[in-house]
Amino acid sequence: MSLTLKGLHHVSAITAKAPENYKFYTEVLGLRLIKKTVNQDDISVYHLFYGDEAGNPGTELTFFELPNAGRNRDGNNSISALSLRVPDDKALDYWKKRFTAFNVDHDSTITDRGGRLTLGFRDHEGQRFLLVSDQNNQGVAGGKPWPASPVPAEYGITGLGPAHLTVEDAEPTTLVLQDLMGFRRKASYPSPAAGQPDIVVFETGEGGSGAEIHLEERSDLPQERLGRGGVHHVAFRVDNETELKLWIERIRTVQLPNSGFVDRFYFRSLYFREPNGILFELATDGPGFATDEPLEHLGESLALPPFLEGKREQIEAYLKPLDTRQQQ
Repeated sequence: MSLTLKGLHHVSAITAKAPENYKFYTEVLGLRLIKKTVNQDDISVYHLFYGDEAGNPGTELTFFELPNAGRNRDGNNSISALSLRVPDDKALDYWKKRFTAFNVDHDSTITDRGGRLTLGFRDHEGQRFLLVSDQNNQGVAGGKPWPASPVPAEYGITGLGPAHLTVEDAEPTTLVLQDLMGFRRKASYPSPAAGQPDIVVFETGEGGSGAEIHLEERSDLPQERLGRGGVHHVAFRVDNETELKLWIERIRTVQLPNSGFVDRFYFRSLYFREPNGILFELATDGPGFATDEPLEHLGESLALPPFLEGKREQIEAYLKPLDTRQQQ
């Protein structure tokens, strides 16, 4: 069987305050909270999932709440920026005005990056984002904005765009992307940093903004220190569990340290680190987030997978209440 990753599945970042995070991503960005659960590796903290109307693969932006996390120290060997797709160039004009109205830190100009118009912004904890126009995009389809979003559907966020990696030495990461994971080199564009190599664009599957990695090599940066406003990992789409198990064998064959098979209930996963230390995940498209909640009520209550349900009383006693009912 030929193994091909379908594109981006989700990205997971770090927040220090779940209530402020929830307010920003639902009220300002207009995303839907599709799952309020806990970090399965540390059940004392929230894990919040945002996405399109149904939390489709390729639209999921997630956050671990780490209340004591210091601020992220930006630098090398990191997922240095995330992208969110919007329908067209006109949407970027809308968002520029919206960011001004909500006092969101954003770039003063809309900029062409790799042939697409983009608008950079930072959330309330310094998390770095680009809004990416899909005006001329071809490839993996985006999702559908949540109908109850405060953002009009014609301007709404439709999913994840390219993930931006920054490393001191691009060669080992390039080898993993191309030779192990099957990404194709697509293009390159100038680095914004003087004297640094061009940023290289890799794509997988059907290609397009929902299936790209942008790899930047920088010799002038320190090592990242991960904290609030930083990105923990990026996950790529695998069609099903059968394919995931084949990927596990492939990763083991090249002897990269990895997690082996992990059942996250909403999807099945494999985690591994590429040579520069960036954490990658491969995740199946299903079963999905409506497995344990009705689609119309996603994110309203604390959802726990069956293997944590027996600890619900303990978990709820520890977590600070987070009212997410007002989103409906």
